[in-house]
Amino acid sequence: MRKTLRELAQYLEGELVGDESVEIGGLAPIREACEGEITFLDNEKYYPDLARTGASAAIVGRTTEIPPGKSGIRVEAPYYAWARLMEVWFPPEPRRRIGISERSWIGQDVAFGRDVNVWPGASIGDRARIGDRCDIHPGVVIGPDCRIGADSVLYPNVVIYRGCELGERVILHAGVVIGADGFGYILHDGIHVKVPQVGNVVIEDDVEIGANTTVDRAMIGSTRIGRGTKIDNLVMVAHNCQVGQACIIISQAGLSGSTRLGNYVTLAGQVGVVGHLSIGDGAKVGAQSGVTKDVPAGEVVLGSPAIEIHESKRSLVLLKYLPEMRERVLELEERIKALEARLGGSGG
Repeated sequence: MRKTLRELAQYLEGELVGDESVEIGGLAPIREACEGEITFLDNEKYYPDLARTGASAAIVGRTTEIPPGKSGIRVEAPYYAWARLMEVWFPPEPRRRIGISERSWIGQDVAFGRDVNVWPGASIGDRARIGDRCDIHPGVVIGPDCRIGADSVLYPNVVIYRGCELGERVILHAGVVIGADGFGYILHDGIHVKVPQVGNVVIEDDVEIGANTTVDRAMIGSTRIGRGTKIDNLVMVAHNCQVGQACIIISQAGLSGSTRLGNYVTLAGQVGVVGHLSIGDGAKVGAQSGVTKDVPAGEVVLGSPAIEIHESKRSLVLLKYLPEMRERVLELEERIKALEARLGGSGG
């Protein structure tokens, strides 16, 4: 595929800068791009690479200066524009239609919508309901009484326990486990007694969950993942958590039981949240933070324990001076002792 820069600018509804006749035959990262390719700049940290890139053109922000001799397209959101171009250059493969394989295991009273694919080796329990155009890949296990909404995709070795519900257009990547028992025990007479976990998990429309993430069923009621939320690989969501709409939860984060996230919350990598806390709408939690108290809506926190980000950064800056400060304090203590000794001697 080859397109002129003018054609791409029209498609992206952007401002063309430079030679509109430049032909683009591919997409590449800014440091790897060659002549005939287009790249993008969304983070000004990489602006020096823009002058050095071998790309014939770049997608940049509205206020970004394009170096002399370079061509480009200015847009409001360069990364979003880049994603749109990727859909043009790398369209998804046409969906295969294999039907329901005879080598899958189908329980009793299972209902399928139209044009469902069930690959060999998949297992679907009694009374499950599978919506139109769902794709159930090899090794998937869907327990009894589950509900899977239309156009959902379950990649290999996904496991969905009894009674859990998925909305429409849900994507679960390989190894996801939905509805395993929550980690609930009571210490009684020296024995950890298991608390029955009789609730379920409800995943709303347009949720995508990365590989090997786990979402535990509720002790009673529902663990819920809100519409449009995106969860990375290797995330743990414990029993009775309530995750709002359009949240972002990044790899290795963990939510303890009964945590509540509002809408549009962002948890960066390796965040840990103590149970029974609330994180308000639009809040952001920085990487490796430990959240030990409620976070108000819109607040940005960092650290362990997590505190307001500017306060946390000031504390982090001071950390590197602690050895010098310690030496200074020890020196001052010695000088005070000497001064006290002199004052005591003169008073005698």
